[in-house]
Amino acid sequence: MTDRPIAHLNQVQLARRWSLSPRTLERWRWRDQGPRYLKVGGRVVYRLEDVEAFERASARQPEATLRSGGTL
Repeated sequence: MTDRPIAHLNQVQLARRWSLSPRTLERWRWRDQGPRYLKVGGRVVYRLEDVEAFERASARQPEATLRSGGTL
């Protein structure tokens, strides 16, 4: 078990983090898109580590950088 506590974000907090509407996150859940989430007692929460993993997986490298062989 890890020593650090597990951090969670609710739908409104995550929407603010990404400058999205909370409704967008609801739609993503309905379509099975977006980051993993937990439903706890009728509440939806996102583990910070899942949010960060989703951000890493969604990162894109500019095409020009790939052609020139550069790295970010």
